[in-house]
Amino acid sequence: MSDNIETVKEKLRELRDKINYHNYMYYVKDSPELQDAQYDALYDSLLELEAQYPELVTPDSPTQKVGAEPVEEFGVVEHRIPMLSLGKVNTKEEFLDFHRKVTESLGLSVSAGVEYVAELKLDGLSVELVYENGILVQGSTRGDGYRGENVTHNIKTIRSIPLKLINDGNEPPSLIEIRGEVIYHKDDFEKLNAQREKAGESTFANPRNAAAGSLRQLDPKITANRPLDAFFYDIGTVEGLTLTTQWEKLQKISELGLKTVPERKLCYSIENVVGFFDRIEELRDDLSFEIDGVVVKVNNLDYQVSLGELSRSPRWAVAWKFSPEENKTLLENVIWQVGRTGAVTPVALLKPVRIAGVEVKRATLHNEDEVERKGIRIGDTVIVRRAGDVIPEVVKPLTELRTGEEIIIEVPTNCPVCGSELVRPEGEAIRRCPNVSCPAQVAESIIHFASKSGMDIEGLGPRQIIQMLEKNIIKDAADLYYLETSDLMFMERMGDKLAQNIIDAIKGSKNPTLSSLIYAIGIRNVGEHLAKVLATKFNSIQEIIDTPQEELEAIHEIGPIVAESIHHFFNEHHNTEMLDKLFKAGVTIKVEESSEEQKFAGLTFVLTGALEKFTRSEAKAEIEKRGGKVTSSVSKNTDYVVVGTDPGSKFDKAKALNVKTISEGEFVEMIKG
Repeated sequence: MSDNIETVKEKLRELRDKINYHNYMYYVKDSPELQDAQYDALYDSLLELEAQYPELVTPDSPTQKVGAEPVEEFGVVEHRIPMLSLGKVNTKEEFLDFHRKVTESLGLSVSAGVEYVAELKLDGLSVELVYENGILVQGSTRGDGYRGENVTHNIKTIRSIPLKLINDGNEPPSLIEIRGEVIYHKDDFEKLNAQREKAGESTFANPRNAAAGSLRQLDPKITANRPLDAFFYDIGTVEGLTLTTQWEKLQKISELGLKTVPERKLCYSIENVVGFFDRIEELRDDLSFEIDGVVVKVNNLDYQVSLGELSRSPRWAVAWKFSPEENKTLLENVIWQVGRTGAVTPVALLKPVRIAGVEVKRATLHNEDEVERKGIRIGDTVIVRRAGDVIPEVVKPLTELRTGEEIIIEVPTNCPVCGSELVRPEGEAIRRCPNVSCPAQVAESIIHFASKSGMDIEGLGPRQIIQMLEKNIIKDAADLYYLETSDLMFMERMGDKLAQNIIDAIKGSKNPTLSSLIYAIGIRNVGEHLAKVLATKFNSIQEIIDTPQEELEAIHEIGPIVAESIHHFFNEHHNTEMLDKLFKAGVTIKVEESSEEQKFAGLTFVLTGALEKFTRSEAKAEIEKRGGKVTSSVSKNTDYVVVGTDPGSKFDKAKALNVKTISEGEFVEMIKG
């Protein structure tokens, strides 16, 4: 009997090795050696034999790619080495400045021959694979760089990812972490969206979202049915293997049986890097997958260690982004959208066009003055621009392509949602709906209220809020705090668990800081910073209400316009009624433990370079809780520029304007007083 089992084991090993090899040739090398029928016969033989001997099924068997049982939730994975994000440059000049900093930090001349590896910057979902003794044991997302989601079951379903590393005659590393991106190819993405649209499901905005959504399915069988692919470009922790260059890492990844990007170059000079970037920018539309730039890394790993990292990004690598992408399309119509403050703005409805990897159907026209200045008409062929995650905008019409049938865009005199007569305050470019009960304003105000910078109600997004309003479940933001799970069950695609999660998130938001609440209630002209300014001056909302307008004006940074907005907001009875409901529902202000003297009141700071004792956000918080203000650019109104290591152009501008610069040590002394 034991001889028979050994024979079966050997047969299983033989079948698995053959199938793994042919998977590698098909999915990684794109050079299949078998006809589909021949491959299917091999696979069926393995399935049949494993069904007879289920106790002999191994984790690296190709049959394990079909998907495991659904999981209730993803676990958390701690990355042994942080998966840092990359700093970005947008121009050749900025890249040359990156090179200058690299050479200076290494004690070399700018003309020194630092080798770089240039690769495609994939627009996908970053992942990390962990192999122990050649077997895939864990797959995780990048997450926040330090901790990601455990998506091992889903990672295993991706055909181009081997469950067992290729044996090249040497023992595989006892432990190796391989990093890369999961992607959707353009054609597969189009097919997926077409299928979802036909099924009445929401479509994905771009291939990256499709990859993320597919990999984060709780049921791996769904992931297995999605044609995901993956490319790999880095090695994290490794045991039993010594590498000296980034280029060697790429070669080793390929040798172990994983896909690396087809376009990459070992560059011996800056000119090589620039030439590679220019070639890839021309080639990008011909690739089967989306990219948004080129990643440039110092090749020598000892140099990488010497250069080190900033708080969130390495000093030895940079992402050189492509220029904002433009395309032309037809402006089919214009609608007027009502925001939370009543602002009525024009939105262009476009013939769908792909720009920077995203299908664009809508674009901003900013305001009626811009429409008139640019001379845009319905029916025009227009240039549309999209840069990164910025909302697409209509740049200009191509008037030479007009047929004479274009229609002048009419500016509404009444609110397109509630019908109220619109008003245009003197000196403003935007008409506003004065009706605070306008359904559009109510929806946008509640979306703003629940946002992360406001009450931070996790999981409550625009779609759910709009549904709640449409089904009369709520009428204003305060009504959220009176909901029960049973109230949500009338909503589409709402299950018990999701409903309970939303209710728990609402309850968990009942103890905001005063600044968060001030921002959340949506006073016109009061953003996050001014909300913090008010929170340092007052202890409660009631104190703000009781303060005369002229006293509000006297507060540094408030001034007459903001004071008028605050006064007007609290004189509107709908707003005070909503606040009363909030407090009756148990919303209470969190007492912030800060008795800091407002020693920085009236002072404006700018931060530049890398700080050692603080992250940027921590330094900003230290300044703001002492009454100071942090801006992103240096001007003659700047009081101090805090200079860390590798300061940028802000340092030069400060010197040119004679603005006082201080070191991080001096900044710490200022904080201590």
